[in-house]
Amino acid sequence: MNKEATEIHPEWDLVIEPQNSLFELHLKDVWRYRDLLWLLVKRDFVSFYKQTILGPLWFFIQPLFTTIIFTFIFGNLAGLSTDGLPQPLFYMAGITAWNYFADCLTKTSTVFRDNAGIFGKVYFPRLIMPLSIVVSNLVRFGVQMLLFFVMIAYYYFTQKESGAISHMNVYVFLFPILVLLMALLGLGLGLIITAMTTKYRDLAFLVSFGVQLLMYATTVIYPLSAAPENYKWLIELNPMTGIIEAFRYGFLGAGVFTTATFGYSVSFTLISLILGVVIFNKTEKTFVDTI
Repeated sequence: MNKEATEIHPEWDLVIEPQNSLFELHLKDVWRYRDLLWLLVKRDFVSFYKQTILGPLWFFIQPLFTTIIFTFIFGNLAGLSTDGLPQPLFYMAGITAWNYFADCLTKTSTVFRDNAGIFGKVYFPRLIMPLSIVVSNLVRFGVQMLLFFVMIAYYYFTQKESGAISHMNVYVFLFPILVLLMALLGLGLGLIITAMTTKYRDLAFLVSFGVQLLMYATTVIYPLSAAPENYKWLIELNPMTGIIEAFRYGFLGAGVFTTATFGYSVSFTLISLILGVVIFNKTEKTFVDTI
């Protein structure tokens, strides 16, 4: 909004101008278009399951089947450690946290390509699109968290005497911060990638399978305590490692939670978000001409 323009022409309530700064986020415009944000979230939710038989039940089926497969392959066949936790519960914790981050990253990384037609026809804050992805995925994450809590309750009451599951501790209050970190990390990295895909389309293919490969460099299927000392530092370089370990430690009382690892995840997330916003703002000015 240009104050000088509105003073000269008071009948105008909105003046669209080119950005003068890379850090000009137009957050006021984002708030004004909050109804559009809600509509996009609703669209993503409805369109994805519109012609499916089971509909939202896939929210439960996908993590449940993944947990069963991980338990059979990595727990029973490979015999990987789970820090003394029941195998299904250990894998469900990692899968729930990782899925939210991975969905935010993969879907945000194709925002420019998937919405080029809309971006080229009508004005609205471009940041609305990636934000709608993060919010819509939060619904799926919330449903999967319900499944995770049901599994915790099951093991708590069935194996309470054996001590197979520890109690929640004070670090569980970090949960809102962990969710925010997962969302912002996926958003930041996704913004960087989507800006680069306007010129380098190959990145879209790289992300599709690269995220799956990256999961094996995170403590989703094994605890950090069981990682070989020679490679532990490499696993800790993955910012999701500190987040997932803190997630398990807070809810299940098992895992390696250190201030250094968690601080690294926070720092990496903030840097990625800042870089992502800067690159996104720079690219959105000219991407229609190159995509």
